[in-house]
Amino acid sequence: MSTELRINDRIRVPEVRLVGPNGETVGIVPTDQALKLAQEADLDLVEVAPTARPPVCKLMDYGKFKYENAQKAREARRNQTNVVIKEMKLRPKIDAHDYETKKGHVVRFLRAGDKVKITIMFRGREQHRPELGFRLLQRLAEDVTELGFVESAPKQDGRNMIMVLGPHRKKAEAKVELKAEKASRAAERAAAQAEERAERTAANAGHEGGSKKKQRGRSENLDPEIEA
Repeated sequence: MSTELRINDRIRVPEVRLVGPNGETVGIVPTDQALKLAQEADLDLVEVAPTARPPVCKLMDYGKFKYENAQKAREARRNQTNVVIKEMKLRPKIDAHDYETKKGHVVRFLRAGDKVKITIMFRGREQHRPELGFRLLQRLAEDVTELGFVESAPKQDGRNMIMVLGPHRKKAEAKVELKAEKASRAAERAAAQAEERAERTAANAGHEGGSKKKQRGRSENLDPEIEA
């Protein structure tokens, strides 16, 4: 169904409730008269409430109105939060090093504002020890509690056990903070490099000054009789 508003000659009703360009109420007037007022003001007559009795029409610049609405729609899409679910798979008997690596990925996902689906994969006899997976999921949730929360509690799903962690911060907020942190690190690196260059320049200048002084000293200490 089209959402395009009827304007000007496409408005076929005999009378309309007219609203002025600044939102002022004009009242119920014949459609022909409303069209004449629109032409005199170099505006469009736009039907904004077609189901009203009589329909409500407004005097406006329809081209400008459409452009502003399109801009608002683009801005709304730009600010819309896209829900992304990352996945991390673990084994119930994971070793300490692998656990820390996997936890690091989970931390990174949560900091970025993404949800994380944690899957514990059971193999063979491990399927008879679901408590191993449950304890591992509990441990992980406690380790990242500052960044996320348990959105979906651990539950058995065939050979796997699944838990979903949600971030405390929204995606947009996380993006802003990560961008600020990146800019701060770049500024710190630039400052460190500038300081290092200044130290090298000062060291080189000192070395050159010392060499010149030493050469002048040897010349002044030459024995005149030897020269003769």
